[in-house]
Amino acid sequence: MNNKLSQLPKPAFVAAFVAAVFLLTLAVPAVLRAHTLPAAERQKIESLIRQVGSLQNAQFIRNGSAYGADRAATFLRRKWQANDSAVKSARDFIDKIGSFSGTSGNPYLIRFKDGRELKSKEFLLAELKKIEDARAKAAT
Repeated sequence: MNNKLSQLPKPAFVAAFVAAVFLLTLAVPAVLRAHTLPAAERQKIESLIRQVGSLQNAQFIRNGSAYGADRAATFLRRKWQANDSAVKSARDFIDKIGSFSGTSGNPYLIRFKDGRELKSKEFLLAELKKIEDARAKAAT
């Protein structure tokens, strides 16, 4: 064996091997979790995030600060990725990711150009209904 690991002293080789196995045990469950969400639910979540990102002249209010639609969509996607094991459906995404701050517990709001505010949960549920209705109609 002419590789670098075989040239390490035996305790260092064992430590490197153990570290590699440990890292794999962390990575494999994350990969498996990513595949447990049904494709249809993943598509619905992606559609919901795109809807938030495409809001014209609206702001996403999180913990009292206003953010543009693009930034809100990026935030929701990252929060979903960080909590993917908790999300089993589009409704889970809405309830656990898209509705409130995990830090403060405050609801997320969407402020429209006319000043009207809507809880993001209400907005996302209405959008999910449109997505599901369109899919049901297409299936018939």
